[in-house]
Amino acid sequence: MEIKTFEDLIDWTRQLHAHLARCLHESAGRNKDERASALLDYLSSHESLLEKAVSEFEKQADPKAMKTRLYDYLNHKPIKANQACDIRYADLDFKDIAREIFQFHDQVMDLYDSLIGKAEIPEAKSLLEDLLALEEHEAMRLASQIGRMDDL
Repeated sequence: MEIKTFEDLIDWTRQLHAHLARCLHESAGRNKDERASALLDYLSSHESLLEKAVSEFEKQADPKAMKTRLYDYLNHKPIKANQACDIRYADLDFKDIAREIFQFHDQVMDLYDSLIGKAEIPEAKSLLEDLLALEEHEAMRLASQIGRMDDL
């Protein structure tokens, strides 16, 4: 997907979460470790919820911000398609799955954070800050839930 505007960026993020949710779900059924499989199921549903939350940004964001061109994206390509999701999660254990998911979310947050400083209009900066806050909040919630699962 070629990202030219903030609208494209949000759509790309939504698609990324949706794709990751599908792949995590597929991997859950293939992972032989019960704890890892349960984690994959949880992460899949979490990513589906994130997809819906990002979709709301597409619907409610300021049209001026959404149509703003995004010139610096090409210089910052943090996520490769094959890195975002594949069924290799079926072969990972609980801790490795958690590590991979946090790395994925860190890359999305790093992208938003780098673009905040480059946003040329206040509406675009505000949109990015809201998206970053969503990702940060969800990463903290994820860390808490994974920590509880690991304690069991």
